Amino acid sequence: MHTALAVVFALLAAVSNALATVFQRYAARSVPLSRGFRPSLIVELLHRPVWLGGFAAVIAAACFQALALLNGELSLVQPLFVLELPFALLIGGMVLGRRMRGWGWGAVACIVVGLGIALWAASPTPGVQRPALGIWILVLVCCVATVGILVGVALRRPAGTVRAACFGAASAVGYALTAALMKDATHAWSDYGPGGFFTAWQTYGFAAAGVGALFLLENAMQSGPLVASQPALTLGDALVSLSLGVTLFQERVRTGWWLVPEVLGALLILVGAVGLARVPLTSTLVRPGDEEPGDDLPGSDD
Repeated sequence: MHTALAVVFALLAAVSNALATVFQRYAARSVPLSRGFRPSLIVELLHRPVWLGGFAAVIAAACFQALALLNGELSLVQPLFVLELPFALLIGGMVLGRRMRGWGWGAVACIVVGLGIALWAASPTPGVQRPALGIWILVLVCCVATVGILVGVALRRPAGTVRAACFGAASAVGYALTAALMKDATHAWSDYGPGGFFTAWQTYGFAAAGVGALFLLENAMQSGPLVASQPALTLGDALVSLSLGVTLFQERVRTGWWLVPEVLGALLILVGAVGLARVPLTSTLVRPGDEEPGDDLPGSDD
């Protein structure tokens, strides 16, 4: 029962994040470019119901993610977020009046099938609810060091594929760490109530990690092609979350010959992520500055 709830809440979180992306993008389209850098922009957006709807969707996504992590394993919940981009494309296609060609649908199918195969083969089982401080310190050091190395490599490279991929992978580590800290914080709420939640260091840890991950993602989007950053983010978040679930929360996944379908599922997700990164609508939603003139016109064909 708890696993089913975790899956439902994780899917709701992915849909909510997708709605937030589409609504905020739709609202931004109605703001004249000449006014984009004025301080009054936020005031104008606050008067737009669509933008407020996107903001509400962000809050809903955070609540759904917390509920999913409270009821399920990190190695199960976080990989489901690879569906966020397909959901955003489906919703964005309807809201923005855009169509996706057959190869785009093929990429969506690869992600869905690959995710199903990987999770079926791994079959994560519960571990501990609240890891000891010692293992948390080790995980934090490893994650921060990994992010530091990836950022260091990115900064040494010119704008392009390698730089974007490194920033994308760094943001993936940040988002996986954010989810792990959130999972621990939600159990603090469950065990000790709001007081326990707001006095737990993990609460402020996941807030800081989330902001850092978002900053790294913005750098990834500005550093090179989506086909480099998006797959690194999509697959990296799932793999790092799986690793943190096993090492930090002592969750169990099947090994042995089960690794074959698990790797196959991961490869299908990677193929799907690369394919979706090449869909013009993805740039419209994820990195609007890359869209071609006329791309936003209703009925434009992808």
